[in-house]
Amino acid sequence: MPTIYERLRADIVTAMKARDTAAATALRTMDAAIQRAAIDTNKPIDEVLVLATFRKAVKNLTDARAEFEKGGRADLVAANTAEIAILEKYLPAGLDAAKLEALVAEVIAATGATSKKEMGKVLGALKQRPEAPLIDFGAASKLVQSKLV
Repeated sequence: MPTIYERLRADIVTAMKARDTAAATALRTMDAAIQRAAIDTNKPIDEVLVLATFRKAVKNLTDARAEFEKGGRADLVAANTAEIAILEKYLPAGLDAAKLEALVAEVIAATGATSKKEMGKVLGALKQRPEAPLIDFGAASKLVQSKLV
């Protein structure tokens, strides 16, 4: 089974042959971002780096879309929505709210955390879990905050 990065590279070629400029541009931008991230971190391109880069790009596009909506720029909202849809195909489905809540409760119990001062310890433990690539850490952080006093 090809890696996400290998699939991305193959899809760039497919989009270019199909003259799908929107998809080709979005995918080529992601490829460049992944390569830049690998150079910046001085690490080889692996699944963790690729997923982190995809998540960051989708988050940035989602944030930008919200700003475009505030500004009444329907054209840019539509373009961002299309680009997000292209990129989200490469991300694995995240954990649903119930699973995330159960996992957070389990990690809080395992670490023995009781106060918000120990939030870093809980999030660090979450990052060590096998489910880590599927976790939305923004949502997890809010959940941990709500559970700790």
